[in-house]
Amino acid sequence: MASNEAAPSGVDVSVPSIARVYDFMLGGKDNFAVDRTVAEHALKITPDGPQAAQANRAFLRRVVRFLAAEQKIGQFLDLGSGLPTQGNVHQVATRHDPQARVVYVDNDPIVLAHGRALLAHEGAATVIQADVRSPEVILEGAEVRQFLDFSRPIGLLLFGILHHIGDDEDPKAVAAKLIEALPSGSYVAISHFRDPGERQPDASRKAREVERIFNESLGTGRWRTDEEILSFVEGLEVLEPGLVPLAEWRPEPGETAPSQSDTYHTFVGLVARKP
Repeated sequence: MASNEAAPSGVDVSVPSIARVYDFMLGGKDNFAVDRTVAEHALKITPDGPQAAQANRAFLRRVVRFLAAEQKIGQFLDLGSGLPTQGNVHQVATRHDPQARVVYVDNDPIVLAHGRALLAHEGAATVIQADVRSPEVILEGAEVRQFLDFSRPIGLLLFGILHHIGDDEDPKAVAAKLIEALPSGSYVAISHFRDPGERQPDASRKAREVERIFNESLGTGRWRTDEEILSFVEGLEVLEPGLVPLAEWRPEPGETAPSQSDTYHTFVGLVARKP
């Protein structure tokens, strides 16, 4: 477990961090007591939260493999990338394309510190500190433009980030600005917390309760309907099988399906192509 003394400069260990709560859920060590408190409160309602976090990472790896190996996408912009863990985007992408390039973006300074340390000897990726709520700053950043060629298709990865943008911050406009900057033939991948509503009332009730905890502790968290999530990719071609629970998006042959718990149905994903 991390300690106050181990915190990089600029990290406030009295305020919980989305990246560090997620790190805890994945079994990482780069989190603090305040992050574990938030996670433990959520786990009282949805005890399979760690499995959901792992399903999100597995979904990310499948998406990157699909884009790099099958669609020949050689560059990725990963927003809200979180703390480095096994199977990072650049590791998966360069396995299929040694020339692949990745820009990681997160607003947590601890992500910047750990990411820069991890990537110090690798030329395939870089990490910048920025907030997805300011897409223009990201898109026009010198390091982003140096690493990515916006005349060629890009894989835009929005994993577990849009549900941390409140309705009053207009996440649809944020997504639209990011997608508008992408050249034709680019892909957008999204994972998002879902409120399944009346179709699964128990799951919906738990989703709303965890949403309350996230907003009280992290100040951010929104479980949206299918229609709301799909609105982020209006005008794009949503690939089969559409918006589905993460484990159902093109599972690998022989991959064991997780049990269909409430959390299973409240964390979903999609991939869409820009015509």
